[in-house]
Amino acid sequence: MLGGKGAYASYKKQSVTTLTPIEIVVKLYDECERQLNRALFFLDNKDLENTNAALMKSIDIVGALRSVLDLDLKIGRDLDSLYEYFMRELIEANLKKDKEKVKTLIPMIGDLKEAFAEISKMPREQIQLQAMQNTAAAAAM
Repeated sequence: MLGGKGAYASYKKQSVTTLTPIEIVVKLYDECERQLNRALFFLDNKDLENTNAALMKSIDIVGALRSVLDLDLKIGRDLDSLYEYFMRELIEANLKKDKEKVKTLIPMIGDLKEAFAEISKMPREQIQLQAMQNTAAAAAM
């Protein structure tokens, strides 16, 4: 029988495996936003070790988001450029412990999270149709 932590870990694994790809993207944005807010908290408290850890997690999340882009599509290339910008800013924010850079990125990540959250509410058939149309448009270029 699973106890405390084992049951929670099993629940978390099950909840992630039942998410759609778009829901996973929303969760990743949410976690990135959370880590950036943690970094601000740690910066305010002069806790450089935990600031570094939070910013490194944010960098890892953006890297994961970037790694699954379809660069054959314009939206994929646009997001790639945006993620590249995020990576540069996060690395610089971490190196310089720059609170303003972190503050600038939080609403941008939040806006992307909200956009993908709206997409995740669309019926699956509508999302698939839009994806096929985007693919066809990219192939026609």
